[in-house]
Amino acid sequence: MARFGNIDDPIADPSSLPKTSSVGKLTEENGLSLYQVKVSHMSPALAAFRDRLFERMVSQIDLATASRLTPQELRAQVERFTLDYAQETQTRLSHPEQQSVCEDIVNDMVGLGPLEVLINDPNVTDILINAYDQVYVEYRGKLNLTNVRFRSDRHVLQVAQRIANFIGRRVDETSPMVDARLKDGSRVNVIIPPIALNGVSISIRKFSKSLIDLEKMSHQGNLSSGMRDFLKVVAKCRLNVIISGGTGSGKTTLLNAMSQLIDSRERIVTIEDSAELKLAQPHVVRLESRTANIEGIGEITIRDLVRNALRMRPDRIVVGECRGSEAFDMLQAMNTGHDGSMSTIHANNTAEALHRMENMILMTGHALPTSVIRSYIADAVNVIVHTSRMRDGKRRVTQITELCGLENGEIQHQDVFSFEYGDEEDHENISGTFTCRTSTPHLLKRAKEFNLEQELLNSLRSEKG
Repeated sequence: MARFGNIDDPIADPSSLPKTSSVGKLTEENGLSLYQVKVSHMSPALAAFRDRLFERMVSQIDLATASRLTPQELRAQVERFTLDYAQETQTRLSHPEQQSVCEDIVNDMVGLGPLEVLINDPNVTDILINAYDQVYVEYRGKLNLTNVRFRSDRHVLQVAQRIANFIGRRVDETSPMVDARLKDGSRVNVIIPPIALNGVSISIRKFSKSLIDLEKMSHQGNLSSGMRDFLKVVAKCRLNVIISGGTGSGKTTLLNAMSQLIDSRERIVTIEDSAELKLAQPHVVRLESRTANIEGIGEITIRDLVRNALRMRPDRIVVGECRGSEAFDMLQAMNTGHDGSMSTIHANNTAEALHRMENMILMTGHALPTSVIRSYIADAVNVIVHTSRMRDGKRRVTQITELCGLENGEIQHQDVFSFEYGDEEDHENISGTFTCRTSTPHLLKRAKEFNLEQELLNSLRSEKG
């Protein structure tokens, strides 16, 4: 059962609650892909009974109290209410009907209603609600319509408001947008009318419970074995890394995988706006930004946390994503002895990532000449790794670029690896090869200092994973 909360919210552990799903399957309906999961099918009479029962229970049971009951206690209360109400209204229920009604009500009271079946489906990575009768999921890298439905627009709004309430926020006409996080770490964005013209929109990026490392990514074809070994050397040599890519391209997954390579003796400070990094090292301090409350106070930004992290004696700083002026402070950290720090940035390729960093530094308000900004970036960043989500839905590392200093006011860089598309056009399975582009990387000198020269050169000899 999905539950909601921020980092301080002691809502019950969702893993202790009963699961409501089985794995879905992909089918075709009227020429369109449909992701079908097991959902309860009720007669109109039974659905009306459930709705009336839910309204009665909500009027008599405080939802905040209900969310703190054990799963067994909550289920027992719902079952008692169901039987009592059935007797009161002289409604005959079979045992399967009773179970179906109870499950729906429990999900509506403390969960995500009909979305619970998708939340508990390990094959689903994103859940997108456009309208009460239009729910999409990302399955194996591609978006598919599902057979999941809400009862009405009001039902979707109730779920949206519950998400906001559990993190101390509200969502209404005066505050129609909210970002939240489920207890399992999944990110949620809610936007309601009048801003959302077609009804309440909810977007959920599910939090992966499995830890993916570079070995698994190489095995899955996300990068080649040569790229994998090269990135291992990069981490061991304490080089500063920026991971670039578009939305949903796998930036955080790769950042997680690379962070696992950090020496367990180092002190690591992670900074995120929604905690997703899962580091297994013993000496990790996790920080999370905070939005302002309803009164507009209490905001703690990523930039605030990066500045504070510099006072915490970190060996490395890992920032989940740089979006604005915090990039200046992150580069400052990289330039002042915090070698091996990492972050991600939105960009379409590694060259664009450099331009984005320039623009983000300008957002600080410092009147710095372009030449100074570029020198700052060239001194701070050693490697940019670019990830892409391709037409076939697969995420791949498509560029690994090293920065080679500044010349005539321009940042010099060269690709070490790239993904070269094949000639065959196949939207279902893109062909191509991972290619090594140089035999003399700029960071060879750094590798020698760490006695990793041979390991680096060996990684360059592997052109395809």
